[in-house]
Formats: sequence, C-alpha cells, structure tokens
Amino acid sequence: MLLSISAIHLLLGVANAAWDTNINFQSPSILHPGLGIDVPKVEKRTTPEARQASSYDPAKLNFTHGVASGDPYPNSVILWTRISPQLANDRSNVTVEGYVPFYSHETEKYVAASKQKICVQYQVATDKDVTKSVDSGTAYTTSDIDFTVKIEAKNLKPFTTYYYQFTVCGSSNKSPIGRTKTSPAANDDTTAIGFSVFSCSQFQNGYFNAYGNSARKDKVDYVIHLGDYIYENSRGRLGSDPRATTPSREIVTLYDYRTRLAQYRTDQDLLLSHQKFAWITTWDDHEVANNGYRDGFSNMNNTEQSFRKYGGVSVDQRKMNAVRAYFEWMDDNLRIWRTFSMGKLLDLVMLDTRNYDRSITTLNYNDDYISEISNDAGRSLMGSRQENWFYKTLTNSSSRGATWRIVGNQIIFSRVNISSWFGTLENPYNDDQWDGYMANKNRTLKHLYDNKINNNIFLAGDSHANWVSDLVWLDEQKYDPATGVGAIGAEFAGTAVTSSGFTGNISTTNAQSQKLVRDNSELKWNEGYYRGYYELQVSSKEVKASYFGCPTVATRNAYEIPLANFTVAAGANHLSRPIAGGNVESGALSTGTVKSTNVTLNTDTGKWEITSFNTMFIAYPSSTPAAASA
Repeated sequence: MLLSISAIHLLLGVANAAWDTNINFQSPSILHPGLGIDVPKVEKRTTPEARQASSYDPAKLNFTHGVASGDPYPNSVILWTRISPQLANDRSNVTVEGYVPFYSHETEKYVAASKQKICVQYQVATDKDVTKSVDSGTAYTTSDIDFTVKIEAKNLKPFTTYYYQFTVCGSSNKSPIGRTKTSPAANDDTTAIGFSVFSCSQFQNGYFNAYGNSARKDKVDYVIHLGDYIYENSRGRLGSDPRATTPSREIVTLYDYRTRLAQYRTDQDLLLSHQKFAWITTWDDHEVANNGYRDGFSNMNNTEQSFRKYGGVSVDQRKMNAVRAYFEWMDDNLRIWRTFSMGKLLDLVMLDTRNYDRSITTLNYNDDYISEISNDAGRSLMGSRQENWFYKTLTNSSSRGATWRIVGNQIIFSRVNISSWFGTLENPYNDDQWDGYMANKNRTLKHLYDNKINNNIFLAGDSHANWVSDLVWLDEQKYDPATGVGAIGAEFAGTAVTSSGFTGNISTTNAQSQKLVRDNSELKWNEGYYRGYYELQVSSKEVKASYFGCPTVATRNAYEIPLANFTVAAGANHLSRPIAGGNVESGALSTGTVKSTNVTLNTDTGKWEITSFNTMFIAYPSSTPAAASA
C-alpha cells in the first residue's frame, strides 16, 4: 500500500527531527549553527542508496564511554553518550584550506567519512528502571561527530531527580542508566543545594579517586568542574606504564583531542560521577594548551617557527580542534560563560578567564613585561563583552534577591604573595592569575563594594593547592584580618584531582603553607600536599565548605581524609571565626592548630581507619618526560 501524503510528511518530520535532536552536529556552538556540520550533506551521504547493504549490526555497536548529563536548568538538562562500532576515535584530522566557508568541517574530500548513520532512542523517567517516561526521542549520530550523541531533555520539572537511558533503535542494545537532576526555578524557595567542586585532573599522574569518593558518598546535587578536565601533554609508555597517555605526544589535531578526552572517560571513578550527577563545567587552559590567551599559549604562538614546529597547525586551528572536541564530549558553547539561577537561594556564575578574549599572560620569556603592565587598564581576563556581562549579572542577581552569588572561575582571585615560595622576587605575584590583571580585578571589587553586593563566594581551581581567603579589596577598604570585617565575601580555591602540588612531604609542604599564610593577611588556610576536592552545602543561612584529600592517587582506591571545614554566614561577608573551627588536618591556619591524624574514610564501605602511604603519585622512570604545569 502506498503511504499517504500526510504519512510521508510525518516520516520526513521524524527523520529531520532525529538529525536536529543531536546537538553535536552544531559543534562548536549552539548559538552559531552555521559554524557546525552541514547536516543536509551528511543526510544525503547516509541515504539507504548510499549505504547500500553495509549497515551496522546493532548488536556490534557499543556504548563506549557510559552516559553523562550537564547544564541543568529548571525544565531541561543535557544528556550525552557515545555509540560506536569502534572504540577508537574518528580520524578527521585534516585542516581545511582554501575558499571554503569560515570554520568549515567539510573534510570529505580528504577523508573517508562513514556512509552509515546510527540511530538511538532516549528515555527520561522518574523511576530508576526508566519505565515512567516523561520525555523521549530519537537522534542520529555519525563519524562526523565521533559517534557522540548529545540531546536536550525537555518538559521536565524543577529540582527533580530523573533517570535516563539510550537504546540503539530497533534493538535491545541499551546504555547504562544515568541519573540527573534539574535546577530549581528562579523563584523557588529552595532550602539547600550541594555541589562537589573539582579541577585539574591529569591522567598520567594517577587515578581519579576524588570523583568516585564524592559519587559514592552521594551528598550533593551537582558537580562543578572549574577546568583542566584534560591535559594536552604526554607521559609514559603505552603497554608498560599504567596511566600512559594516548596519543603519546602533545595533542594538537582534532583526532588528538578526541582521543585524549576518550581516554580520560575510561577512568571508572570519572564515569561514575558523570553517571550520577549533572555537571556544570568551564574550561581552564589545558583543555587547549598551557597558559592560553586570545593569541596563543606558552609554547605556541602565531609565528612561522611555531607553525612549523607543530606540523603545520596554527594557533587558531589548534583552538578550533580543541573546542570542537570539547563540544562533542563536554559543553555546548564557544561562549562558555553563563549563569544558573537556582531558586531564590543562589546564582551560579561561570566565567571564562582563559580563552575567550584574554589579554596576553606570562609565557616564560615575557614575565617581567607582564609584571610591568599588570595594572594597565586595557588588560582584561575576560574581554570587554564578558566583563560587562559579569558586572551586570552580579547586579541583577542582587536585585532579584538571590541570597548568594557563587562565581566559578579558573584562577585564584585573592592576592597571593608568593615570594616565600620562590625566594626573593622583584614581583612577588603570579601574573597568570588575577594578580596579573589588577585593573580587571579592581573593577570587579569596585563594582561589588560600590553597589553593596554582598554574600559573594568565589571558586577557583588551577593552582593544584587549597586556598581559603576572605574576599577583600586591600588598600582600598578597611579590613580587620582578625574578625574579617571589611570583606565582601569569601574565596574557596581547591587542589587538583591528580595534578602535582607543592614539592615534598607533608612536613615540608605545611612549612611552605605557613609562610604563605604569614605573608597574605586575607589568606586563612593553605594546604598543598593532598590531591582531592571540596563540597559546598548552601542554605539561606550559610555556606559550608568541606575539603577532602586523597591519601594517594598512585592506585585506585576509595580513601579520603577530611582536611578542613569552613563556614560563611549569610550577611557576614567573611569566613566565620574561629577559622575552620580552630583545627585542620593539614596545611596552615592563620589562627588555630594543625593536627594530622590520618583518620580516613573508605567511601566504598563507609568505614573509618588509619592509613599511611609512601607516595602520592604514580612513579615514572627518570627518563620519562615530566608532567605539565598548572
């Protein structure tokens, strides 16, 4: 029987919807679909006639890297998976040249693109067995986007837990079941929200135990990742070193970035965290390359020498490769800065202080120059557009009556005099942080103080150490270090998941922390030995920050040591005294005691015990190249 015209239109509509459903075809930005994949060309290439009989057997397709979710909004959340006939990543490595459209991905004339599409169905439900469906749909994927699938689940209820699963169309081949959670509506009287905060996970250094520890405890609602989700450098020998990187070189091509992201997603604790929580992410520098800014990186710039060194890849092309892979595996936008309004309780403001429009930073050879221009009013970490958006967002948050403003950025905001760390220095500050962009930093503080915007919590990663400070405009506002009066909030900066920290054992690193706390009046706690993370529990009365350290990342284990706990009371605008209740496990307190107990929680069994490990990181032969910097 011939299909009716309406039936044909219906089928065509379903087919088109299946292509449009997968957001990753819009890489690198959902706001600029014209920069993405030319879907009509892909669709034409994957017609039944073009495919002939060489279609994929559903039973031989694999969900290679689990499931994930992110960017939770009151009525929607992003869901992700990868369904592929192969574990390896697509090798669409070619740099497109000539008079093709700007940012073109049309590589078919250079590489053999797949003529087959893969169809998946997704279900979102309120029950763990994914039977009580509230949203469903169909999406296609192809080799053009590395067989990744990213869809936006819609029509959801605010601050509600959901379960989801992908299925290969017409088969029983199913993905693992994931759990996610929408955010509260902006006007909800939400009582409390919990976050786990991570940064700087370097695969070759060790196992991502911190991700698993938080997931096993299951005491938060969402995960915040402040960047350096991957690293671009390489270490180890495949087949002999347990965490050797692949590719076994510094990554620069699209295939390289896809492969490195895929390798990170083989870590079982990272997979667990993605499966259980909706992630809110921003990138730091190593998602592209070390010390990135708008025109280059510390080891690559817009010169012919650099172009030749990296095999004919320019700065712009490398950024394009990194961002496109990041879009396929992680976030959905070139403009990664955005806001999550979570009830009347808080606004979470995520910044990009690395890549969007950042003025030149320290690149090893220009450090003295950057110091000289650090207070130049024309310098910005964010560029004019983002900077003005940031100030407007802070004002709007205060005006709408949100209790807290939580700012997620990559680098430490508070002043850090590091002369005791590196010896006598003409410039005692790290100019790759906010200290190197003093005018931008002062404009931010002036906006907060002048507009009486209170209850500000700044979050940071990048440094591979723990830092807790009162948020204060030194030399401009009266500040009492003993009481905290004069501050405008607090900053919680966290250590790395695995990236290397201070050099030495606990005794020597704690001695270093003591000097840093001594030399910085607003710095109340510093600790640089442990790898780990911290959790925030936010209520209308207070923000509680709890820091946790992994006693070792040289092996995969479920151990963690509580390091310190801090509180900021609503309206106080500074850390509560006594700092950390007067006692921490490690590091240095401005006032209080440090008492090392090694009392350790096994997050797998829930039991407490005393642990002792001789090494923090995986050991490599001395001939193996060293890991990257912060």
